[in-house]
Amino acid sequence: MAEHKLHPDTWVDLYADYLFNYAVARVSDAEIAKDLVQETFFAGLNSAKNFKGDAAERTWLIAILKRKVIDHYRKINSKKGKAEVRINYSTDTDSDGDWLEEQVADPFSSDGDNVLENEELGLALQECIEKLPTKQAQVFKMKTIQGMSTEDICNELEINPSNLWVMIHRARTALMGCLNENWF
Repeated sequence: MAEHKLHPDTWVDLYADYLFNYAVARVSDAEIAKDLVQETFFAGLNSAKNFKGDAAERTWLIAILKRKVIDHYRKINSKKGKAEVRINYSTDTDSDGDWLEEQVADPFSSDGDNVLENEELGLALQECIEKLPTKQAQVFKMKTIQGMSTEDICNELEINPSNLWVMIHRARTALMGCLNENWF
């Protein structure tokens, strides 16, 4: 079927910028991010036969990139990498949210060894959210914690989608800075 077919000849044009932005936000190094995107494309080509069409092509590539980021942190064996590696990714959704927002302090986690660390990270994240400007914190909570749609948030707060995404980006950047300083 056509929906199960990948189009690797269009990946660079369609997804390179998005994947790069995703990677650089997680590794904070443009050269490493470029390498991870390139590795993602190679891995996608090598595992194209496994693509079942259950997700959009971009979502499938993001799932591969997430694993590349995990591998990167495993390789450098940093404290941040160890924390990220221990958190399970959810690749069965069309979500392109941040690993931190999706997985911190999951009360349903079956991994007993990580419960305490997840709770500590959750508390550190909450403290960092409280330091955000009020509107950024509100938008961040509505979008990433409560899972509200972009349209609903924009209607409720009377803002446009680009304002929403700028606020979310700034909130995520500030939160990562705060967590790097206070937790990692």
